[in-house]
Amino acid sequence: MVDVIVSFEELKELCAKKLIKAGVKPEHAEIIADVLVHADLRGVSSHGVLRTEHYVKRVKEGGINCDPNITVKETGPVTAIVDGNDGFGHVISKYAMEYAIKLAKEKGVGMVGVINSSHCGALSYYVRQAASENLIGMAMSHTDKVVVPFGGAKPFFGTNPIAYGFPARKNKPVILDMATSNVAFGKILHARETGKSIPADWGVDENGKPTTNPHEVQALLPFAGPKGYGLAMTVDIFSGILVGAAFGPHIVPMYGDYDKKRKLGHFYCAINPAMFTDLQSFLENMDKMIDEIHEAQPAEGFERVMVPGEPEQLREEERMKNGIPIPESIYNYLIQD
Repeated sequence: MVDVIVSFEELKELCAKKLIKAGVKPEHAEIIADVLVHADLRGVSSHGVLRTEHYVKRVKEGGINCDPNITVKETGPVTAIVDGNDGFGHVISKYAMEYAIKLAKEKGVGMVGVINSSHCGALSYYVRQAASENLIGMAMSHTDKVVVPFGGAKPFFGTNPIAYGFPARKNKPVILDMATSNVAFGKILHARETGKSIPADWGVDENGKPTTNPHEVQALLPFAGPKGYGLAMTVDIFSGILVGAAFGPHIVPMYGDYDKKRKLGHFYCAINPAMFTDLQSFLENMDKMIDEIHEAQPAEGFERVMVPGEPEQLREEERMKNGIPIPESIYNYLIQD
């Protein structure tokens, strides 16, 4: 499968146009496209413009509200619930993190639960919102069942990602964004799209046995066995049960039932370091930690030690200059009238 190299600006424009043509409000399409291309820039193609066709299908079949009335209700001094009215998760999540940031600046911490949402894309986008304001960001989202629990053969929880963003003064923010499965399911989709095999510890077939064929994958494996499984449950409690949304096998699936609203939950938090310590000292110590990690002796086969999210950040810088590789089939879909 041949890749097409597309500039950041062109890819974002193509994606937004496709969404607008499907009936998405232009201002919402702009946000969605920004989140998707953010993922492709970082090399997380599983959450990039690959998803556009799926979103368009769900919009056309009524599974996403293109004109949502997004509301917020403050539930305590530093807490709030955002009701997304079944709109696009990207738009709802950006708004929710903005609200968490507002609370954190005023009161030190902002914790915002989200209900009645849909797939929100890469969580790194939202924790970077907080980090860019010199705040610590935290984000979690549950997804429909696709990961087998440790010791199980059939799926129960979703990939249930979790992300953190930590600001620094002179260095880029430290961004940790990870699925609680070994990989996000979008990487299986990308392997199918590009005709590549996958590692045996990514997913299992219908009998619960590991497979290297992405077309045979029926469920994913949790990372590090019981550890990933335990974190997946934690994420589902925060973004599902805590905010009053469904959990695990009760969540409307992403693929199939395209006419149904998914009613997803998310959890966003912003923390103001200035409420705990001197802000400049915090930022300087973050720099010191990053610099000392960079100076650590690398293991055999590695050029240097990097901080979480740094490979993606370096890839983003390179792709902003030289363009983003997109599978030809995806590019052809985006340019179709």
